[in-house]
Amino acid sequence: MDRRVFLKNAARAAAAGMVSGPLIQGCARSSMFDFVIRGGLVYAGLGGPPYAADVGIGQGDIKSIGKLENTRGAAVIDARGQAVAPGFIDVHDHSDLGLLANPNAESAVHQGITTLISGQCGSSPFPVVPATLDEHKQNASKVYGVEWDWDDLTGFLARLEKRGTAVNYATLVGNGPIRGAVVGLADRPATAPEIERMRGLVSDHLRAGAFGLSSGLEYQPSGFARPDEVAGLCRVVAGFSGVYATHLRDEGDGLLESLDESIAAARVSGVKLQISHFKTAYERNWSKLDPALARLEQARRDGLDIFCDRYPYIAASTSLSFYFPAWAKEGTTEDFLNRLRDPALETRIRAHVDEQRVKLGSWENVVISSVVLEKNRHLQGVDISRAAREAGRDPYVFLKDLILEERDNVGMVTFIMNEDNLRRILSHPLVGVGCDGSAVAPYGIMSLDKPHPRNYGTFPRTLGRYVRDEKILPLEAMIRKITSVPAARFGFSKRGAVKPGYHADIVVFDPDRIEDRATWKDPHQYPEGINFVIVNGRVTVEHNRHTGELAGRILRKGA
Repeated sequence: MDRRVFLKNAARAAAAGMVSGPLIQGCARSSMFDFVIRGGLVYAGLGGPPYAADVGIGQGDIKSIGKLENTRGAAVIDARGQAVAPGFIDVHDHSDLGLLANPNAESAVHQGITTLISGQCGSSPFPVVPATLDEHKQNASKVYGVEWDWDDLTGFLARLEKRGTAVNYATLVGNGPIRGAVVGLADRPATAPEIERMRGLVSDHLRAGAFGLSSGLEYQPSGFARPDEVAGLCRVVAGFSGVYATHLRDEGDGLLESLDESIAAARVSGVKLQISHFKTAYERNWSKLDPALARLEQARRDGLDIFCDRYPYIAASTSLSFYFPAWAKEGTTEDFLNRLRDPALETRIRAHVDEQRVKLGSWENVVISSVVLEKNRHLQGVDISRAAREAGRDPYVFLKDLILEERDNVGMVTFIMNEDNLRRILSHPLVGVGCDGSAVAPYGIMSLDKPHPRNYGTFPRTLGRYVRDEKILPLEAMIRKITSVPAARFGFSKRGAVKPGYHADIVVFDPDRIEDRATWKDPHQYPEGINFVIVNGRVTVEHNRHTGELAGRILRKGA
């Protein structure tokens, strides 16, 4: 029977037979199962066709799959007309401190994510960099309401474990703090002894549970690392069978050269390479997609273990100071702000910022997404052209003044990509999905910004708009790319598939209704069509309601 016909017929039967709600509680003591997901269409996560089956859950694991009739006493989730899939794995997450502020991980778990992989883009809250520790403590308190009381990965994970989290959490270690702890914040080559010390720090972090290394080569101090330094660290990661995830040195004008650099690092080190949020940035670079994909495909043919991730939107999001020159941001935040205040440097800095406007086409393509000061909250959701005009200032002066006033705590959304390229990237066999966002919430301290809608909508938008509506891939193929593929690459034991003996991370959703609702103007909206999210055997989301369960686990490499 056709999958869509099956689902519609099953949905009619479910509507006729539903008693008082989808979750019917029984006395679980007399059953081998805590609950049974009954009558759904199982997408196992391995790429094969779906099949109708019940799934029995007990003690946090998947106990049995099939026609489970003798389940007296178990609770029942009626999944007729629904897809039953492994929990989605977000391979590119920036939550970190946000989970300490709100362990419910609302925007992540509501879209079906059961595992986050954080520590991306060369940034992680460990190891501690003495020169910036006070600033990090102040920002943790001011932005998240969190006390920074750890010194290393072990301390951070212990703090997160004690707090509890609704989703599983894994992390990489960023080369930015690794470099900052050894070389400092200066833009200079690392010496041979310094590289050895950094290699030692990477090794220590992988032994402590990090799943690999990340770099953010368009940011500072991560981007001050030369290619030989990065390759040297990758050799350590390869020795642990870890992953090297990189935000390329340039995703626009220098895209092809930056791809060559990262592929070369993987080639000489043997590391598993993950290209983060793969894109062709700015209209003048959209035509580079074919040669970029050709490089990835050739690297794969050459035997490199290479993969990419991407979010299903045409806008990026990062710090507003991204559009200021790297040399101006050398050192601490105060060093950067002092350079902005220096009249002798203004002509040079302004010239660089003006070059960015040319690439963008207009400052209308950059929207302010977050600030810290309450007096500037009205700017969130406003593009730079309009904000500068309403302030009666030149756009450069407006940008500079806002960054100074907010001490470089200004986020932006920037529209720089192409829809046709996005479809091709998402459908490519070497590309999976990652939010490149953080777990936020529509309430409390995590609701104060107007973030990129990818924080709420990445996976539902992928499965709804691009898979169901635009048919870029069969549903089972996309589910494989967001479940078993990342689980295998990062080395997660017994996750990423609906199989007996696996941890019960499961999403029950309606393929005909799943869609994102978060918009650019109103991003704090949960998606539709996701009926249940189960994390380690505990129902965490039930029909858009978070149950309060904090069943997530801290995942450590080798544990």
